[in-house]
This record gives sequence, C-alpha cells and structure tokens, in this order.
Amino acid sequence: MEFFIISMLNGVSYGLLLFLLSSGLTLIFSMMGVLNFAHASFYMLGAYIGYSIAQLVGFWPGLIVAPLVVGALGALFERLTLRRVHKFGHVPELLVTFGLSYIILELVQLIWGRTAVEFTPPELLRGPAFTLVHHANDTLEWFWGSVEGAVCAGQGVICSPFPATRAFMMLVALLMLVSLWLLLTRTRIGLIIQAALTHPEMVESLGHNVPRVLMLVFGAGTGLAGLAGVIGGSTFVTEPNMAATVGSVIFVVVVVGGMGSLSGAFLASLLIGVIQTFAVGLDHSFVSVAQQFGMEVSDAMRENSVLRLTLSQVAPILPYLFLVLILIFRPKGLLGTREG
Repeated sequence: MEFFIISMLNGVSYGLLLFLLSSGLTLIFSMMGVLNFAHASFYMLGAYIGYSIAQLVGFWPGLIVAPLVVGALGALFERLTLRRVHKFGHVPELLVTFGLSYIILELVQLIWGRTAVEFTPPELLRGPAFTLVHHANDTLEWFWGSVEGAVCAGQGVICSPFPATRAFMMLVALLMLVSLWLLLTRTRIGLIIQAALTHPEMVESLGHNVPRVLMLVFGAGTGLAGLAGVIGGSTFVTEPNMAATVGSVIFVVVVVGGMGSLSGAFLASLLIGVIQTFAVGLDHSFVSVAQQFGMEVSDAMRENSVLRLTLSQVAPILPYLFLVLILIFRPKGLLGTREG
C-alpha cells in the first residue's frame, strides 16, 4: 500500500513539474500561436540563474528573481527577434526558437561549465515532508517530517519518506495554476490578453498596445519556465542536458492535452507523470506476468527479447506511445478545441 501511495505522490509531483513547464508553453501558443522550441532552454536557464543567485544571497531570493530575469530575457527576445519573423509564418518562428535553444545551451556551458552544479535546496526543504511507516501487522502510520531510527529498525517495519522538495513543487504548481486561471478569467488584464488573440484590431482601436501585450505574454510564459527551472534544478539535477531531458516531454504534454488548452495541459501532465512513475517502479515483463497467472510459457517465449522487456525498461517511450494514440484517435487532444 505504501508503494502505491508514494508512487502516486511521486507521479503527481513529477506531473506538476511538467505542468509548470507546459503551462508557459501553452500560454504562449494559445495567445500568440507560437510553438517555442526554446522553452525547455529557458527552463535550464532558470535553474542556472537561480543557482547563481542562491550562491550569493540564498535560495528564496533566487526563487523570486530568477523567473523575473528569465521572463525579461524572453520578452527581450520576442521584442528584438521573434516579432520580426512573426509576419513570415510559423516555420521561421520555429527555426529562430530552435536556433535560440542551441545558443542558450552553448552560453550555459561557456559560463557554468559542462558538468552538473550542486544546486542544493534550502534547509527548510531538506529531508522528508512526511514519512509513511508500514508496520509488521500491515498497518500504516503517518509522521510529519522524519521519524526516529528506532521506529524504522523494528522487525518487518518499512519506512517510506516523501521529500519536502517534491511537496514544495506540488504546492507551487497548484498555486501557479490557480493564479494563472484567475488572471486570465477574472482580471481586466486577462480579458485584454484573450481579446488581443481573437480581435487584435479592435483591442488596438481601444488604445491598447497589442505588440506589447504579446511581448508580456511571451515573457510571462518564459518566466514560468524559469520558475520550473529553479524548483526542478534544486529538486533533481542542474546540468546542461536538463533541457533535452524534458524538452520533448513537454511538447507531448501540450499535444496530448490539446493545443492551447491550459486545463488539458494540467490533465495530460498528471496522466503522463503518474503513468511513467508507476511504469518505472514495476519490474514486470509479459513473461513474468504470464507465469504469475499460471499460463504456460514456452522456451521460445522466454528467449524472446521483446517479451522479456520489463515495464520499467519501456517507461521512457510510454509518453510518446500515448502521443501517437492521441494523434490517431483524438487529434484535438484530451481537452483541446483545435487540431494539433
């Protein structure tokens, strides 16, 4: 039971990190129609800038300042580069953001080096947020924080701690989701942003600067990626390959959820996070499952390399398999309104 609870929480926390990333990409696409190929690079940039600020003044100022710096850099990129190629269509936009991702990668390696840096979380977030204790009599007990070593040393007792960094990641992602939804649906700024997408001429005639609105939207989207970078970098690892690790997965999330759908991105993030986390933790193959159910397994089946693949081995390709199925049976995505 504790395996299911901890795996579910790990899957939800990973899914919420994906949502922190994909929400910015979804915001940019839904408002501007731009698929930002450099979005994961802004995530990496947020992690490194947060690391540098944390070295100087601490983690908490870095958590606030790094997303602002990344957002400002994103807005500057939109103002100086992306806006100039926007009139030429989607292909130039994709190419210029694709090129930016390589520029950011080279700059990161030039400034911070090619190896991982030690981006440690603050003292408050070190250790477990809570610990599940599975006693020998099959009862579960919940303790806030860590437990004494004597409790876990008992016969047949299993202690399963849940890291405080992951709990903090979940809290920030949920707060960001609520804040973003309130901003877009309950404020005048949100109404102007949505109106600028569908009726830019009318919005401009009312005295609003539409290009500036779009620039701020792009900056906000990249700022969310920077926020995810600070949290993800301190929770997992901060190294030059971190953008490539999550880059393709967040595009899977956006397409599966539905292009431009914030609620769809949230649902897809949770599904992919939970499915992949459980798959990694389940070391079962078709052959082992068949044997557990009493089915006769021939020697040829045992020697078949495909049938001997475990679920944990194929876990990395499950999001892309999910993507293929979505594109075949529901091209609009789970909650999308437009074709991908």
